[in-house]
Amino acid sequence: MTAKYYAPHGGHPGQETLLTDRAVFTDAYAVIPRGTMRDIVTSFLPGWEGTRLWVLARPMTGFAETFSQYIMEVAPGGGSDRPETDPEAEGVLFVVEGTATLTVNGKAHDMVPGGYAYLPPSADWTLRNPGDAPLRFHWIRKAYEPVEGLDEPDPLVLNEADIAPTPMPGTDGKWATTRFVDPADLRHDMHVTVVTFEPGAVIPFLETHVMEHGLYVLEGKAAYRLNTDWVEVEAGDFMWLRAFCPQACYAGGPGRFRYLLYKDVNRHAALRPGALARPRRFSSAAE
Repeated sequence: MTAKYYAPHGGHPGQETLLTDRAVFTDAYAVIPRGTMRDIVTSFLPGWEGTRLWVLARPMTGFAETFSQYIMEVAPGGGSDRPETDPEAEGVLFVVEGTATLTVNGKAHDMVPGGYAYLPPSADWTLRNPGDAPLRFHWIRKAYEPVEGLDEPDPLVLNEADIAPTPMPGTDGKWATTRFVDPADLRHDMHVTVVTFEPGAVIPFLETHVMEHGLYVLEGKAAYRLNTDWVEVEAGDFMWLRAFCPQACYAGGPGRFRYLLYKDVNRHAALRPGALARPRRFSSAAE
C-alpha cells in the first residue's frame, strides 16, 4: 500500500471560521492540531535560505524535556550549508513532501517522501531543495548522550518503503512498527519510528513508561487516550506525551492510522535536574 504523509501548507483561516479547535495543553500531554499550523506561527532559522518552519516541541519547563521537533518548509533552491549550529546535537530528518539533496560527509543522497536520515553530532551535512516544488520534512533534534566505550552512531540515509514493518506480537500485523535503527544498538539514545495501525487495531492497555514521546500523525484518524482523557486526532496533528503519561489508542478507520514517533532510550536517568548522563572523568591526587 502506498504511504501517505500529511504536511501543513500554512495559510490563514477566514473571519467566518469558528474559534473553537482541539488544542490541549496539560502537565501530562499536549495536542497541537493541524489547524493551528498557520502562517502566523511560523519561524525562521539563521543560515537557512528560502525556509520557514513550525516548531512542534522544544525543551522547556512543563513541556518537552529531551528533544525539539520542527516541520521544515524549504522553497525550490532553498536550504542550508550550515544547518546545525549545536556541535552536540544529533538529528533525524523525515521527508513528507518534495525532494531533498542531503550531503553527509561529502556524499550526496537524494531523498523523497518516506526518506529518513540519522545525523550524529560529528556529521558534516548540508541540505538543498533541488526540485520545483516546496520540500517539507520533520527535523527532530536531541543533545547526544555519549557513553564511555560506545562509539557514536554512524550516519544513516534510508527510506521507509525499503523497510519491512515489525508486527507487535499477537496482533496479526494490525499494529506494526517500522524501525530505522536496530533497537539493540546501544549507541543510539533516541529512536524515531513509524507506527501503523490497521482499521480496528488498538493499543489494548494503558502504556505507562519512562520514555518521553512526540507523535506526529502522518495518516488517518483515531481516538487516543492521554492520561485521563480520550481525544480525537487526525493526520497533521502533533501530540507530546510526558514521561509516564498513560496512553492507549483505538484506530477505528476507515483507513490506516500512522504516526511518526520519537522516544528517548538506552541511557541512565539523569540524577541532577538538567544534567545529561554524560561520562565524567575523575582526576586522582597523583595527577
